[in-house]
Amino acid sequence: MTANTSGLHHVTAIAGDPQRNVDFYIRGLGLRLVKRTVNFDDPGTYHLYYGDESGRPGSLLTFFPWKGVPAGRIGAGQSTTTAFSVPQGTLGWWQSHFQDLGVDSQITGSSSAEERLSLRDPDGLQIDLVASSLEDPRDPWDSASVPAQYAVRGQHSSVLTVADPEGTLATLTQDLGLDILSEGADRYRLSTGAGEPGTVVDVIADPRADRGLIAGGTVHHVAFRVPDKATQEAWRDELTSRGHAVTEILDRQYFTSIYFREPGGTLFEIATDTPGFNIDEPLLELGRGLKLPPWLEPSREAIAASVAPLSLPEENNPRLAGSAGGTATEPTDD
Repeated sequence: MTANTSGLHHVTAIAGDPQRNVDFYIRGLGLRLVKRTVNFDDPGTYHLYYGDESGRPGSLLTFFPWKGVPAGRIGAGQSTTTAFSVPQGTLGWWQSHFQDLGVDSQITGSSSAEERLSLRDPDGLQIDLVASSLEDPRDPWDSASVPAQYAVRGQHSSVLTVADPEGTLATLTQDLGLDILSEGADRYRLSTGAGEPGTVVDVIADPRADRGLIAGGTVHHVAFRVPDKATQEAWRDELTSRGHAVTEILDRQYFTSIYFREPGGTLFEIATDTPGFNIDEPLLELGRGLKLPPWLEPSREAIAASVAPLSLPEENNPRLAGSAGGTATEPTDD
């Protein structure tokens, strides 16, 4: 390969009501809304980005929220679980935190190497919190709802469910540069390193699983990291030469992207680490206003009228992160 990915960049999923989505991921999961923009392919709906303080690659979970969207079906040909990394010894705190919010969660795995707490978001998206024995040095977002000692450090892993793992494993190893760390009768763990948080993909082989249906509460695509556009261009050429149907390089304002579908059915993206989320608003104000790329600015008035106002919890503002509770309604057309 010309290049290997250094790990996960982001996961994008589909949600329903955007305000409910904001409330859960800021207050419930303790993430920061780092960008409020729109789906560039459908500007009538938001594209919401959550992550750490600055939205570093590997910390990001993003959503296309369509109010009233029908429920999807989690199944084969999808990323079926999105897992975040939290410190060891914190899952009891998290379980109590979710109980206070009326969210059911349960310990679904416990070993000396890894503990896992599973829950679903308000749209049914499967979220796991993973406390790994492998160190995660990434700095968390320290908010009033989730103090830093418990907070999410970033993505841990994505779980892909496929009917037949052969093609998926070949793509992950030969085309993306991951190594198989372990395998069982129906489960494989792959990583760009030694299994550190943010580098892991788990593949579950389930020939009896129903085919997944992408709609509310499901993952739309999984994105992998590449350092810059030049590397991305070379990688696109190589993927195309290997028979993948790869899109042109698309400008997503905060990174550039290419997309292709792996043989098991999951849509993959390769996204650049640069330029980042502070190119159009200061770090302290990330997520507060509606941001549009230059080619959509002429339609700002119509776009702003088509998306619902959002009230951001104070936890999203670093200047107020030490206070408790409250919301602040922010403009969508600054």
